[in-house]
Amino acid sequence: CAHLDCTPDIWALHDWGGWLTPFTGPSGRRYDTAFFLCCLSEPPPVYPDLTEVVSYQWSSPSEATESFISKEIWFAPPQFYEIRRLGNFASLSDLHKFCLDGASEEMERWLPITFLTADGMLELLPGDELYLEDSKFLENAMSTGKKTEEIMKEGKIFHRLVLHSRHVYNLHVTLQSKYKHVYPKTYIISKSH
Repeated sequence: CAHLDCTPDIWALHDWGGWLTPFTGPSGRRYDTAFFLCCLSEPPPVYPDLTEVVSYQWSSPSEATESFISKEIWFAPPQFYEIRRLGNFASLSDLHKFCLDGASEEMERWLPITFLTADGMLELLPGDELYLEDSKFLENAMSTGKKTEEIMKEGKIFHRLVLHSRHVYNLHVTLQSKYKHVYPKTYIISKSH
């Protein structure tokens, strides 16, 4: 900001959510990530530093999802989830109104629990019937000898990502948000991608 002689308008930012990285193994890096939202009438100039930011692209949630599926870009599970949440809004003005109405006052912070199946991995989120708020799973993954399809057929209350491969995530949400916020809709990507 000093270099560009500008001051960020932090009051235009809205809390959108937060994620803690699930346990992936003793050597896995973990992050505490906060998401903020700012609605702008025009895209601002972007100056990639070529270290942390090497390129950029402005996309709608549906365009971003398509770019992910076609392997043009990659999203970690939290980014995929949040892009799908943004897809609930028909327009930028609807999203802005949602933020102004105070829906972001009770932001939820997710700590996914990793659940390994015989043929894949799920990330369970709070509210899912398999999610256990047990400190044991902060440093250990849950696991089963059953296949992912079996686990999915047995359940009814879902708030989970099913990770089939690097570019095939299925999002299953059957519960309502505790607060005024919105969850993404269930979204299934064909495994043939």
